[in-house]
Amino acid sequence: MEQDNTLPRDGQAILALAARSMFQLFSSVSQGMFLVDRTGRIVWVNDGYKRFLPDLGFSSVDQFVGHMVEDVVPNTQMRRVLETGQAILIDLLTNKAGTFVVSRIPLRDDASGELIGAIGIVLFDHPETTLQPLISKFAHLQRDLDDARRELATQRRTKYTFASFVGASPAAVEVKRQARRAAQSSSPVLLLGETGTGKELLAHAIHAASARARGPLVSVNIAAVPDTLLEAEFFGVAPGAYTGADRKGRDGKFKLADGGTLFLDEIGDMPQALQAKLLRALQEGEIEPLGSNKLVPFDARVIAATSRDLGALVREGRFREDLYYRLNVLPIRVPPLRERRGDIAALVEVLGEDMAHRSGSAPPELSPEALALLQAQVWRGNIRELRNVLEQAAMRSDSQHIETAVLEEVLRESGVKQIAPARWPEMAGQPAAASPDAVLRPLAQQVAELEQRAIEAALASTGGNKVAAAKLLGISRAKLYERLDVIA
Repeated sequence: MEQDNTLPRDGQAILALAARSMFQLFSSVSQGMFLVDRTGRIVWVNDGYKRFLPDLGFSSVDQFVGHMVEDVVPNTQMRRVLETGQAILIDLLTNKAGTFVVSRIPLRDDASGELIGAIGIVLFDHPETTLQPLISKFAHLQRDLDDARRELATQRRTKYTFASFVGASPAAVEVKRQARRAAQSSSPVLLLGETGTGKELLAHAIHAASARARGPLVSVNIAAVPDTLLEAEFFGVAPGAYTGADRKGRDGKFKLADGGTLFLDEIGDMPQALQAKLLRALQEGEIEPLGSNKLVPFDARVIAATSRDLGALVREGRFREDLYYRLNVLPIRVPPLRERRGDIAALVEVLGEDMAHRSGSAPPELSPEALALLQAQVWRGNIRELRNVLEQAAMRSDSQHIETAVLEEVLRESGVKQIAPARWPEMAGQPAAASPDAVLRPLAQQVAELEQRAIEAALASTGGNKVAAAKLLGISRAKLYERLDVIA
């Protein structure tokens, strides 16, 4: 024990007496105690420790004393105490003599403060009995922690695969082909598309098909997090970084996604002040938690998504050009529902089954006319809007069979742009009824007539706006003008 020269002479005497008393107290109340010198050699054991010697393979104290502690006490951590000079106040030790709660304390010279040895104390030799309340509480807390970890792992597993992206239309097949190729790469992926097209679903599918599938998938919707909290959400918070911060700190999404995938939804809404830090994190593979001066490495594949025109934001100076090029390595455009009308029937079936599963009722049934009505609409909210319309129609119907009139009412109240009933088959990609003789006409003529009707319907739907009509038909503006010249 170090000498405290600030104490008066009688204080020094009291301190020395206290040290001897404490040693005697520990020796008498503990289940056993021994001393080792600076080298780790056992030099003394008390009477209580003698009863453990037979289990350790010794018949007498003389045989035990003089050995190196790790040679005669299996699993001891006494060597670490001698090397570091740091005490191990509470520890569990298990060896052939039993399981013990032990304490290990370094001993120092009074004058020089030099480490001269250590003392090992057996506090409890039957912890399963004497510490049963504490052990039970610890076991209960450990079970709760394990349950929480399992729940968190379940939440961070992928919910969707490529099979979840319903559709066999050319547009759907192409986007799934591109996404599968992206899954085989570790480069950033940028999912572009309107709201409700299934960008998050594709992010899950890409992760599930990648080499990181066993790692976590961590998602953050940038538009849903206040700007003032985004930095902490991304990079984490160092212990005590600010008033009210957790003393233990908090990991950010980048660190939580280590070894897996980080999905950044609505990346176009990221504040400019944070864009530079995100760029640096992506380039260097390391982050700096809020309030810390230490760089923390991470290994996460980034998938970003946006419903905004990032190119336009770059030109307007609202999105960093270097970050845009960093994210735009593997861009995938997710087509809107109006470009894959042929998938609506399958989507209605899948959505109906999911609605039935959630409500415990039978899935809704649609007549061919009702289905054609849905296929003909110009969906602004895409699959999300389609689901909403189906749910509303199912709630208003007295039976599982949904009539066209109910759908028309829901569409009208939802603000979906209505298509004239006479044009439903045309907008749904279905030719009007034809006579048997018409089928025998040359195929090229039939295709040309069908194409003409589709263009006319698109122009009527968009009020003559050729750019919008071309987008509705899924062709370029130049191709539309070319077709119009042929029609003329």
